[in-house]
Amino acid sequence: MTSASVLIVLLVGAVVGALVGLLIGGSIDPWYLALLAGFLGSTIAAVVRSAILARGAGIGPDDTSMPGLVTVYAAIASLGAGSLALDIAERSGLATVPVWIGTLAGLFAAILTAILMVTYYTHPGQSPKVKKR
Repeated sequence: MTSASVLIVLLVGAVVGALVGLLIGGSIDPWYLALLAGFLGSTIAAVVRSAILARGAGIGPDDTSMPGLVTVYAAIASLGAGSLALDIAERSGLATVPVWIGTLAGLFAAILTAILMVTYYTHPGQSPKVKKR
């Protein structure tokens, strides 16, 4: 289930970031666009992941819920992801394409959220607790 969690978070984060860039990209400064796309990408990805895994097949470790603290840390990490996305977009010459900035910000924020998620649920030396149906 960890692989499914990571894939869900990455895909949703990138799509949400692209949608934010597409919808409001031309109306705000690229800096604020990157921060908003990263924040919404990580937050919505965490919510969608929890909603999908709550309806899961009941196999694997029970990691359906993500604590609020991890979500707060992911939101804070999304600020750094937005800054990185804008820097990469500027260096690649695509800083004028809002969808590109939003996609990168959402993807980078989702990567940081996935890392936080995996780190939170990794307990060395402990056997996984399987969810009972």
